[in-house]
Amino acid sequence: MIPQSHDATTVSRPRLLPWPNLDGNPCYLLSDGTGSSHLSRVADNVESVQLDMAEELLDHAADLLGDSDGDGDGDGKTTAHQLRFLAARLTEALHDVHRIARSRGARLPVPDGDDDEPADAELRTSAGQ
Repeated sequence: MIPQSHDATTVSRPRLLPWPNLDGNPCYLLSDGTGSSHLSRVADNVESVQLDMAEELLDHAADLLGDSDGDGDGDGKTTAHQLRFLAARLTEALHDVHRIARSRGARLPVPDGDDDEPADAELRTSAGQ
């Protein structure tokens, strides 16, 4: 079920926010669909920070692995501890970027006559409906 605003022509889809709730479950925002609410702007800023951090982490990974030129010939001086730490941070960043992609994908307009709405099915499943 897609929540509708008072104006029957405007359909508002829940927005997956870029942070979990205290129990680690997804948080959703129901709004008027304009994206101009205070919480929408906060979510946009958090997403921007997360994407910037992921980009910086990728640059750091390339430097740490000695692969800044992309040829795959790292210097071999990276320790196992450094690699584990890097893998943990990359996993966190990938999780954040994946959540942002799901959130933005779910908010894309669905073409008329397209009955296949996997984003809505995912939202219903996540929300326990």
